[in-house]
Amino acid sequence: MSNRIREEFIQKKEPVRLNKYLSEAGVCSRREADRLIETGKVSVDGKRAGMGMKIYPGQTVKVGNKTVSRQDEMIVLAVNKPKGIVCTEERRERDSIVRFLNYPVRVTYIGRLDKDSRGLLLMTNNGDIINKIMRAANYHEKEYKVTVDHEITEDFLKKMSRGVAILDTVTRPCKVEKLGKYTFKIILTQGLNRQIRRMCEALGYEVKDLLRVRVMNITLDGLKEGKYRKLTDRELNELDQLLEQSSSLPGGRESRQERKDGAGKK
Repeated sequence: MSNRIREEFIQKKEPVRLNKYLSEAGVCSRREADRLIETGKVSVDGKRAGMGMKIYPGQTVKVGNKTVSRQDEMIVLAVNKPKGIVCTEERRERDSIVRFLNYPVRVTYIGRLDKDSRGLLLMTNNGDIINKIMRAANYHEKEYKVTVDHEITEDFLKKMSRGVAILDTVTRPCKVEKLGKYTFKIILTQGLNRQIRRMCEALGYEVKDLLRVRVMNITLDGLKEGKYRKLTDRELNELDQLLEQSSSLPGGRESRQERKDGAGKK
């Protein structure tokens, strides 16, 4: 079954910036690609590559003596991240999600979970999907189950749902529901740095456990901790519909802090 986001990904008739080309070929991140280009380790059609140049169909790109090409398959994975795993592409980090996953094709995360948080993490080789899901101005939902250190009150629920002053902004109104004496559910549409932990701390609570259970239409259901799976065609088609009107460009209604922390640690 085909869908628009998959078809857009595999259509590569348009030129693409060299750093993006190297990223999609699984060589490294765009930032690392820029460093390779600057140091003269990348060539295009036998000539030293320059920063910002674009690659056209049919051109030969090499890193050192190795010819590289972009991936033809769009990959989106659902991962159940355990505590202790760090959302980073830093190769020196022994507990990085990339090392932990050890996936044969280069993929990166869509929205971070901090080291002490666990649960659903989406990973992909499609940068456009990452941008569309994570732009706060698109108002896409992410759902969490949170356990705190003392009893949850009605006052706490009201304040969390109305918005809490953290960093240099007030968080957006959100859906909050009590699940137990010390546990609640929260649905966010933004991604400030360590947002849930900061919100709770501002109200005198400490987060003891944070589990992400849903990103948009993708849920954690049935996925064991430490395991991953590819999204189904049905999930990809539903995601396609949800992202149809979403922008992958910066801007919109997010605050300055939201734009700074768009990666979305919780």
